[in-house]
Amino acid sequence: MRRFSGPAELGTAVGERLGISAWHVVTQDTVNRFAEDTGDRQWIHVDPDRAGAGPFGAPVAHGYLVLALVPGLMVEVFEVGGVGVVLNKEVRRLRFQAPVRVGDRVRAAVDLLATRPRARGFWQADFRVTMQIDTVDDAAFTAETVFLYLPAQARQQ
Repeated sequence: MRRFSGPAELGTAVGERLGISAWHVVTQDTVNRFAEDTGDRQWIHVDPDRAGAGPFGAPVAHGYLVLALVPGLMVEVFEVGGVGVVLNKEVRRLRFQAPVRVGDRVRAAVDLLATRPRARGFWQADFRVTMQIDTVDDAAFTAETVFLYLPAQARQQ
């Protein structure tokens, strides 16, 4: 895991791969809970028998479920110290490339694209995240994710 003392130091790694998270299994239980929470109960996700006979040969995770794993996987890759709050700001250039089947393992490769100071003491960091699947060569998706970091001592005005 890479460690940075604060958002300003994170900027020293622009252009670098920060690392890759551990592998995590996508379970049917996780998919079912996401389906209930979002109301997206399409059979391709929640009916293992029907999905087994469907186009992917197994139930598949919702694309947005796999995307929602990003913040949790990023904390395995790097840590920014001295931060009071981290906010999701934006997702750009999201492209789903391959389905994640129930039982697949996924991990996130994280590259730092840019950082810059923002208003009210925030720092913006732009990342490229590639969600890899252990069973295929294609990524589940690639996306640019943008986070805002507010140093613990910064005062919002």
